Amino acid sequence: MRFFLLLSLVFSLNIHAGQQVKLAVLVPEGTTWGKSLKNLTKEVESVTGGEVSFKVYYGGVSGDEADVLRKIRIGQLHGGIFTGKTLGEIYGDVRSMEIPFTFYGRHDKASATLTKLTPYFDQGLRAKGFMNLGFYEIGQVYVVTTKKVSTLNELKGIKIWSWEGDPLVGALLESLQLVSVPLALPDVLSSLSTGIINGAYAPPLGILALQWHTKVKYLVDFPTAFSIGALLISDKAWSKIKPEHQQKIILASKKYVTEANQKSVAESEAAKILLKKSGIEFVSFPEEDYKAAASVRTQVINKLKDKYISSKIIESLNKEAR
Repeated sequence: MRFFLLLSLVFSLNIHAGQQVKLAVLVPEGTTWGKSLKNLTKEVESVTGGEVSFKVYYGGVSGDEADVLRKIRIGQLHGGIFTGKTLGEIYGDVRSMEIPFTFYGRHDKASATLTKLTPYFDQGLRAKGFMNLGFYEIGQVYVVTTKKVSTLNELKGIKIWSWEGDPLVGALLESLQLVSVPLALPDVLSSLSTGIINGAYAPPLGILALQWHTKVKYLVDFPTAFSIGALLISDKAWSKIKPEHQQKIILASKKYVTEANQKSVAESEAAKILLKKSGIEFVSFPEEDYKAAASVRTQVINKLKDKYISSKIIESLNKEAR
């Protein structure tokens, strides 16, 4: 009898112990995305009555995105925010949003297209074993250089940093005839200083945060791509959460991700102003380069279509982005 009473007590404690979801992200706590996650963490615990909690490891303490993905797959972590190359490794079609020269500076169009295609992306991510709690709109990506380039053609031969093994970036750099120099992200700053590279790319907030503005002189005011990230939780962890709590978490996530995206637009514009104040010269390309960029976009698509990104999503993207 005592055994069954003890067993009942243990079972009861396990029920009320709650489900802890461990997330790891590269963003520091003080950023818009970090604050968004902190607010989401508080609300998740509140709306689930403490039965579900998020434990977030900020600032890359659990490693880079590839490390986090590996730890999720062996069960050490349950999710995180993934971008670019790593997001594409999970589900290549999501990278269609980052096909270069699709949106130029039209943030509203990019955001609307992402919203329209999100159900398709969510379905694909679920098939790959992940629940998507929201897409972060990281923003427009710009090229910064140590020497002035005034046209798309003048970019040829620029030695530019790249993520090693990123099919999308590789296809773009090859199409633009740039010299790809794969480097770890922390090595980009010193490499700009020593001349190992004379170009790099990132959203304005990233250029400031990584201090690249202290080593470059020019920003090509001709956005190459619209960068996104996704807050993903493994299906294995998600399935352990009660359905009624899942719905509450989805609503809370939508609220805070949307709020972060709205703030990031204003912050991106503020970052561009700060870059100008720091002495960075913004270089505009001639109007005819927009036509040339469309040709580069086609080349990139042809290199990736049905190898990394499906024809189906490219067709949908082209339709929505018009």
